[in-house]
Amino acid sequence: MSQAKSDPNYKVIAENRRARFDYFIESDLEVGIILTGSEVKALRTGQSNIAESYASVENGELWLINGYISSYKQAGVFGHEERRHRKLLVSRKELARLWQAIGREGMTLIPLVMYFNHRGIVKLKIGIAKGKKNHDKRATEAKRDWGREKQRLLKQG
Repeated sequence: MSQAKSDPNYKVIAENRRARFDYFIESDLEVGIILTGSEVKALRTGQSNIAESYASVENGELWLINGYISSYKQAGVFGHEERRHRKLLVSRKELARLWQAIGREGMTLIPLVMYFNHRGIVKLKIGIAKGKKNHDKRATEAKRDWGREKQRLLKQG
């Protein structure tokens, strides 16, 4: 990602920070997303949220469900619905792989991050994930706390 930091067009729009805490991410995939003009303008101002959203395969197509993009005031009557289902663009081969993955027990498609790529196009990174149980979350939290404590001790000593 060193190239992404130096690239002026690359910009993270929304990130799902709880995804790695609530789920085991097995693999991830970059997909395109079909948006209206007012949605892209609203994203450029950084007003979106993907924390409560998920992806689903319906009628042989991949959809982002419950993703929030705030309304764009200057669009007036040509605006968009804030929580509409948005179609995700993925190859047939990848769609078949995703369909098989979510067919397995407990697997789901979670949006991890939405961003403008180096060409200024909106992309979404989705992860094939399995939900964590409460004891798994506690273990993750304990590991993170120990990492912080270790860094603190190394800094002092």
